Amino acid sequence: MSGASITLRQALRDAADRLAADPLLADTARRDAELLLLHVLAAPRTVLRSDPARLLNSEQVQAYEACIARRLQHEPVQYIVGSQEFYGLAFRVTPAVLIPRPETEHLVEAALERLPHDRPVAIADIGTGSGAIAIALAHHLPLASVYALDLSPAALEVAGSNAAALGVESRMQFVVSDLLDALPSHQWHGFFDAVVSNPPYVPAGEAAQLHPQVSRYEPASALYAEDDGLAIYKRLIPQAYKALKPGGLLAMEIGHGQRDAIAGLLSGWRDVGFVNDLQAIPRVALARR
Repeated sequence: MSGASITLRQALRDAADRLAADPLLADTARRDAELLLLHVLAAPRTVLRSDPARLLNSEQVQAYEACIARRLQHEPVQYIVGSQEFYGLAFRVTPAVLIPRPETEHLVEAALERLPHDRPVAIADIGTGSGAIAIALAHHLPLASVYALDLSPAALEVAGSNAAALGVESRMQFVVSDLLDALPSHQWHGFFDAVVSNPPYVPAGEAAQLHPQVSRYEPASALYAEDDGLAIYKRLIPQAYKALKPGGLLAMEIGHGQRDAIAGLLSGWRDVGFVNDLQAIPRVALARR
């Protein structure tokens, strides 16, 4: 890809071919090439069909080349373009935060089905990252107050910017905290109507099994946990029990193969249940205090 006389059609084809030559990128090569080209053009997808003979100028060619070079290093497309859609909302993402996944939408949907929409509720999102879960809940529950907690100040900066951009900042608080530790116990014991979380749950020894776009680029602190991936749950579940009002909801994303272990950790809770993702894998654990 060189020169300023290349058309959209040619640039897209050349970039897709280069990406497809990498076996780890082949499955998404065309999609990635399109997304990156549209990012450079700041244009809607329709332009690729309506004006494929349009010429890129030299600056656009250079910018597109830089994007493709980054993707060939397995950098996630979301970090290159700086955004990811989640639950119908556009979120800013940076390497400080985990990229929101479609699987996590099951957690939001499950919580929304179980929380009242017609009265105020207090929600804690533990390990908020980009704020995707917390902000999606605040967006759909206009009377909710949401505490977004994360150990990473950089992640909370991203979450705060997303809350402001999406118009829910006034109903949210952002707290640097290891789980709920930063909140005084007299403030949060029996306070919340719901505790939600997508905690780190990949067993610490399995990094090599992940796609390099995950293992090389996404924050390790948001991915990995000791004790077969269960370490955070073993701390979070007892804290959530104290934090919730009687009958309060706990909703957590869980990893593949963790259903039985999580069910054991939830002994003593009521209405314990699990929601499967689209691959029929138990993905969300639910329980009531």
